[in-house]
Amino acid sequence: MPLYVVPTPIGHLEDITYRAVRVLREADLIACEDTRRTRQLLEHYGISTPLVSYHEHNEQQRTRELLERLQAGATVALVSDAGTPLISDPGSYLIRAAIEAGLPVSALPGPCAAITALSASGLPVDGFRFVGFLPHKVSARRKALEMLAAEPVTLVFYEAPHRLLAFLQDALAILGDRPAVVARELTKWHETYLRGTLTTLATHFAAETPRGEIVVLIQGKTSTSFPPPDATTLLTSIEQLITEQGLSPTEAVKQTAQRYGLSRRQVYQQWLRHRVVAPPRA
Repeated sequence: MPLYVVPTPIGHLEDITYRAVRVLREADLIACEDTRRTRQLLEHYGISTPLVSYHEHNEQQRTRELLERLQAGATVALVSDAGTPLISDPGSYLIRAAIEAGLPVSALPGPCAAITALSASGLPVDGFRFVGFLPHKVSARRKALEMLAAEPVTLVFYEAPHRLLAFLQDALAILGDRPAVVARELTKWHETYLRGTLTTLATHFAAETPRGEIVVLIQGKTSTSFPPPDATTLLTSIEQLITEQGLSPTEAVKQTAQRYGLSRRQVYQQWLRHRVVAPPRA
């Protein structure tokens, strides 16, 4: 019969609705990413509903099986390891299949790490874009960030601890130095919000490798986030990229322009002036 999409706690086990507990208890079957994770939640609330694994590696096969159970009259609840299913988690294939088969689908409201982090971030919330996880490869990640550079709304990402520093460094190079927040271990004992700019956050995590689940929020492109940089700031940035990272002048100009939200032409003109008036190096 119905397919229920059921959010589960992102950390604190008390963050679940009465209705969600009832649906999980009354369902004939619960489809979940990791049966061990979900069983811990069920044991906490005294729920004995049978579990079946449903993750990215068996999604198509399991969808057929679950569809057959639904068509036979069973009630199925879909959960993820934490938070709202389908938000950077598997499940969309099953939802589409159930809708196409004319079966009822009902989504319950509940926890979501992206919304939780956004509400306490201090960044603008009148508009936002949830991005989730970016590609792991540097070139693909940078290309994705370039496509987001002009977005005027707050950007919300998920990131793994071991990739956080590289992500922040790429975001700084592509988006420029913007207000940002790293939210970690939301609703758990070690919950933390680190607020600052991409520069200060990158500096912080260069010295400290975080643990746990991470949400990164970055303010959208605005004309008033920071005052326009002066010529000295631009030239210093270019020089640092050339001498410290070994970039060509062309690439250093490009990255500096992206960092400060300026056109390459503006920055290049400053660079040319510098090259003309600067004394030759000894």
